[in-house]
Amino acid sequence: MKFAVIVFPGSNCDVDMFHAIQDELGEEVEYVWHDTESLAEYDGILLPGGFSYGDYLRSGAIARFSNVMKEVVKAAEAGKPILGVCNGFQILLEAGLLPGAMRRNESLSFICKPVELKVETNRTIFTAEYEQGQTITIPVAHGEGNYYCDEQTLAQLKENNQIVFTYQQNPNGSLADIAGITNEKGNVLGMMPHPERAVDELLGGADGLKLFQSIVKTWREANVVNA
Repeated sequence: MKFAVIVFPGSNCDVDMFHAIQDELGEEVEYVWHDTESLAEYDGILLPGGFSYGDYLRSGAIARFSNVMKEVVKAAEAGKPILGVCNGFQILLEAGLLPGAMRRNESLSFICKPVELKVETNRTIFTAEYEQGQTITIPVAHGEGNYYCDEQTLAQLKENNQIVFTYQQNPNGSLADIAGITNEKGNVLGMMPHPERAVDELLGGADGLKLFQSIVKTWREANVVNA
């Protein structure tokens, strides 16, 4: 499986994501600059965290107009797995690939610490290797991770099982303790915690590695004969 790590001006978690895929997962991965005009050669698309375009205006609001985002939309429509972490999640929201919006943390402070998450469903391509209801520990690092949507959207997220991760102790005021959601089709995941920073015990834990292993396992079952 071949991954693309999309790099915007201001991305700063792209190296962590690259390391997680190449060194810990053992899969092929390349950095892809924001002005790239085709993602056809990649099987999975990863939007890392950081401060795209300095987070001027709103986080992700400028990055969504990058050339590569047209290709990300195409990849989403084609059913390819797309993961946006932190600023990547914010970009997916701004691009309309996921519903809702992101607000400043309720405390108005930047939060950087490990947090416990509940795996709300393991029936997604991103969580197939977890147990249903499992508690995992993944670090967060953000000032704008307070997820919000209207009541109708929240009801749809619940009805369609699109809420994938929730916080055990909500660090930012996020609606319904939401830490990660998918699109209705289930192939686009946005999450504020950083699974790429939890892929080895030397980093303090490896709970994030199963997310990437889930993507590869599910992709191979669907695309590789005798996988």
